[in-house]
Amino acid sequence: MRVLISFVLLIVCCSCYTNTRDCEQFYEGTFEFKTIVGDKILTSTFVRDARFEVETFDGKIDSASIRWVNSCEFILTKLHPTSNQDKRPISIKILSTSNNKYDFEYALVGDSKSKQRGTITKINN
Repeated sequence: MRVLISFVLLIVCCSCYTNTRDCEQFYEGTFEFKTIVGDKILTSTFVRDARFEVETFDGKIDSASIRWVNSCEFILTKLHPTSNQDKRPISIKILSTSNNKYDFEYALVGDSKSKQRGTITKINN
C-alpha cells in the first residue's frame, strides 16, 4: 500500500511541472549569448526583429534571415555565407523561458544527432 501511495504522489508531483514557454517576447530585441571555449568565455551579441538577426562576434558582423516554424521554433539562414558550412541553415527550438532568458537547443537542419544547448539573455527591447 505504501508503494502505491508513493507512486501516486510521484505522478501527481511530476504532472504539475511544466516548462514556461512565452516565446513571443523573444521575437525582437537585443540579446547576448555566452559560451565557454577552452578556458575563455566568448560573448556574442545580436539584434533580432521578426525576420532578421544581426550578430556581432569577435568584432565581426554577420546577418541571417529568420523563418518562424511555429511560435517557439525558427530557422536561421545566413544572408552572406562564406563557406559551404555557412550555407546550411540552423534550426533553433526554444525549450523554456523565464523573465529575460530562454533555454534553447540548436543544430544544423537535418542533423538532429549533434544538437547543442544554450541560454540566451535579452538585454534590451
